[in-house]
Amino acid sequence: MHPNTEKALVVLSGGQDSTTCLYWAIRKFGKDNVTAVTFDYGQRHHIELACAEIIAAMAGVQQTVLPIDTFAAIGGNALTDASITPQTETSESGAALPNTFVPGRNLIFLTFAAALAYTKGIQHLVTGVAQTDYSGYPDCRENTLKALELALRLGMDAPICLHAPLMYMTKAETVVLAQEVGAMEALAYSHTCYNGEVPPCGVCDSCRLRARGFAEAGVADPLVTRTARS
Repeated sequence: MHPNTEKALVVLSGGQDSTTCLYWAIRKFGKDNVTAVTFDYGQRHHIELACAEIIAAMAGVQQTVLPIDTFAAIGGNALTDASITPQTETSESGAALPNTFVPGRNLIFLTFAAALAYTKGIQHLVTGVAQTDYSGYPDCRENTLKALELALRLGMDAPICLHAPLMYMTKAETVVLAQEVGAMEALAYSHTCYNGEVPPCGVCDSCRLRARGFAEAGVADPLVTRTARS
């Protein structure tokens, strides 16, 4: 691998956080140096794939979509198993993980992203995970990413660098960042609802977290505004 230290690959799900990170990466590395990768893993909210395509086009970056059907084959969680309904209330105490937790998802995503980056000579990977996300997913924690970064560097013998700009931000702070990096227009086409509904269902954990973040920031959610008019 001959890395280009100026290029970055963003894991773009089509959701609020990854969209914000895409525009953060564009500001940091320059649009011509940023590409995106999206994973089709049999998610219940399959609509996010179309959203990711729209957002990548709006941002003017090249996007690669990689199919991963293993999570759907494993099942056992509300995002890949149609027989399980996403829960609407999550304890913020961290006592139990919500049924929307897909074991190993971010580990696999970032490993595949690193493999793709390796083939393109890209050193920087950008992900929208956040330790402050009250769902408490263990693969969103900084210590997990640090350990994975080391494993990727050793396993690929390449200077892979993981960036998680939202790691310690509240949802309200991510809304402010989205404004700063020019992501608000794209957020009107992002998708967060675990039930895959447009307009958003407003009751799943993801919808509630997003709504609270915009409310605390005192900013209207452009997705809600757009879909309310349509």
